[in-house]
Amino acid sequence: MRSRVERRGASQGRPSRCRRGVGRAGAAGLALALGLGTSEPARAFDLFGLFGAEEAPPAPSPAALPYAVRFQGVEDEDLLQALKDTSGLYRLRNDAPPDGEGLLHRAEADAPRIVAALSGFGYYAGTATFRIEDVVLGGDAAALRAVRAAEAARNRSLVAVRIAVDQGPLYHLRRITVLDPSGVPFGPEAVPERLTRIDGEVPARSAAVLAREAALVDQFRREGHPFAKVVRREPVVDDTAHVMDVTFVIDPGPKAALGTVTVRGTKTLDPAVVRSFIYAEPGDPYSPQALSDIRRSVSRIEALGGVRVREGTALDPDGTLPVFVDVTERARHIVGVSARYSTVDGPGVRAYWADRNLFGGGETLRIDADLSYLGLGTDYYARRRKLAGIETNGLGGRLAATFVKPALFGTRNDLLASAFVGREVQQSYLSDATGGTVAIRRRFADAFSAQVGLDGRFGSDRDALGKVDYGLLGLNAGVTYDSTDSLLDPTKGFRVTASLTPYAGLGGSPDLLLAKAQGSTYYSFDDEGRYILAARLGFGSISGANLADVPASLRFFAGGGGSIRGYSYRTVGPIGPYQLPIGGRSLLEGSVEGRIKITDTIGIVPFVDAGTAFAGTLPDFDERIRIAAGLGLRYYTGIGPIRVDLAVPLNPDKQLKQPPVALYISLGQAF
Repeated sequence: MRSRVERRGASQGRPSRCRRGVGRAGAAGLALALGLGTSEPARAFDLFGLFGAEEAPPAPSPAALPYAVRFQGVEDEDLLQALKDTSGLYRLRNDAPPDGEGLLHRAEADAPRIVAALSGFGYYAGTATFRIEDVVLGGDAAALRAVRAAEAARNRSLVAVRIAVDQGPLYHLRRITVLDPSGVPFGPEAVPERLTRIDGEVPARSAAVLAREAALVDQFRREGHPFAKVVRREPVVDDTAHVMDVTFVIDPGPKAALGTVTVRGTKTLDPAVVRSFIYAEPGDPYSPQALSDIRRSVSRIEALGGVRVREGTALDPDGTLPVFVDVTERARHIVGVSARYSTVDGPGVRAYWADRNLFGGGETLRIDADLSYLGLGTDYYARRRKLAGIETNGLGGRLAATFVKPALFGTRNDLLASAFVGREVQQSYLSDATGGTVAIRRRFADAFSAQVGLDGRFGSDRDALGKVDYGLLGLNAGVTYDSTDSLLDPTKGFRVTASLTPYAGLGGSPDLLLAKAQGSTYYSFDDEGRYILAARLGFGSISGANLADVPASLRFFAGGGGSIRGYSYRTVGPIGPYQLPIGGRSLLEGSVEGRIKITDTIGIVPFVDAGTAFAGTLPDFDERIRIAAGLGLRYYTGIGPIRVDLAVPLNPDKQLKQPPVALYISLGQAF
């Protein structure tokens, strides 16, 4: 790729080569700024710039000519930093030249660089004047005087070097034209108007030009041209109007479809498992998004640590583009321990062990152990539980095992199995239970899956309504759709999960029908994802038995950090004897958030949550909907945002003691 700069002057009627500078021709100014510039300078170490001071220059010496360099006439900090990064005088200031000639050569070499840097920021009439001691450079005579002046300071003082910058007027982009290699403009179907339209006054900076260039190439690649490239860039500067017109000559290259996908890098993992997570088929249209989708779906395999998707450098003989998926495997075994503390739930500790490739087919076996202590006698509901006959020492725990066999027989079907045993101690009930599930999940695409299986559970629950001993065997069916762009910090798309489980009662237990659904959507008002509107809606229903005959651990409760913030965990809904929450047979709750990034790492999130659990099998809007509002702070990290939410209940139930404000801290958005 090559670039040239043409200039139209006040008295010129035709383009000509740009000529300007300080004793130098500056025809390559914009070309230099647009990618032919100097290499990245070496800088002195300054931890995050916290010390705010530059390294002191060398002391005067009889063997060298150390100097002090200063820029004048520049107030824009970004431009000043760019000039410093470009200037050899500045970058080499701690490596003094041996004599005046060496210092002069540095100044002369800086002249076109400074002009190029000014052009890169849109100042195409900018100039720079160099002064060594009291001598202004310009011509051979001045150069000799400057050398003598520099030598006169040897071993006495630092040589004073000044770079006086006259930025001149700021130029703006006026017109962008896109041509094919034969010089014919592309139509709007190939190049949408938004890619060439200039909205408002856009400074003619190199960054703006390069951004348009990249957007144009991306457009052709999105339309199936993997080898699209800019073959020529032609900027033309108009000094009279202080504007710049840019013509891009783009070769789209051939349009291609995806070809054979080759998996490389597997050692102990069966490559067929990796292929089952690749939903693109040979013959599908090529696009960068298609490659991104392959990487995203393959990355879901827990046995893999790294996934790189690379397109071929040439088309296959059949005209398709080969794709290569290079993977690296993780260590098979993982062990983890975590601790927690909540003012509502008390302390807890969790440990887990997992094998991420049990038999070489990507099978995962995970064992989780959890131990918790409610804090008997210290929480608000302790006395009420005792009056209700819910006797417990406050200790709760759960031991669970989960097994997943992906890609059964090389298909997109996965085997899921799990089992658990444990005691759940909540503010308003006690549950001893054991159970398990066996299911087959079908992955239709990376975003969509469905599963069906058996679910069984047996246990004994006690709450304010009494004791329920139960045995249930159910047929579970569910679907999941997720088109969002991130698990922890989505900016677009939506998520939906829904399940339906009819349970047959065993040993005298009633038959139940359990339905759950939840959806969330995300809308970004800008391309950078700095202003996002997020909304969530959840629903649940249990039918087939009276509330007292439904095990408390299956009922619906609202309230808490993942539900209605501001209200205590699992306390929103029907209230039973002893003023204990008893849960409901249906649930409706929702949230609306505005996620606003103030900087790249800091954001604020105003939010409103609402909902409740209902005694009936369907929501009854004669019952009061609980509402909470709050403000959140987000600190964005490489793995996801750290969430800090402060929520206030707006219409709490006066029968219950709700805190006036609640604080939540976690990793990832609330939903």
